Amino acid sequence: MIVLTHIQVAEVLSHAIKEAPKECCGLIGGTTDRNMKSVYRTRNVAAAPLVTYEAAPEDLFAAQRAMRARGEELIAIYHSHPRSKDPRPSETDVRLAYYPSAVYLIVGLGSEEPCLRAFRISERAGSWEAAEIEIVAGSDQ
Repeated sequence: MIVLTHIQVAEVLSHAIKEAPKECCGLIGGTTDRNMKSVYRTRNVAAAPLVTYEAAPEDLFAAQRAMRARGEELIAIYHSHPRSKDPRPSETDVRLAYYPSAVYLIVGLGSEEPCLRAFRISERAGSWEAAEIEIVAGSDQ
């Protein structure tokens, strides 16, 4: 299970809404007990951003440097599926899931209310399974 605050969820959802109809993407850093600390927005530089995502390399490097400076590690990777009501990893998401220890968050924007889901994806096995999210009140750093 991963733990997010309402503020962090709002940050991820707001990024997804702002970038629609393109997919958004970003990273979340935190502690080894799966508590998320910081949301790092990245730019989607994919050739077809309406249906896939690719984080800008310079944004990835900047986020990783910031995580190291803050004593964080990569806990989650998020992106959006702007037309999905019940988001699930696509074949492309599974094929490109290069961080097996990360939880993958997907925001669906196909309904009136955005939908946030979490997954464990194994690129090696070509499979995924749902993961639990706990959303708590709390302060972000």
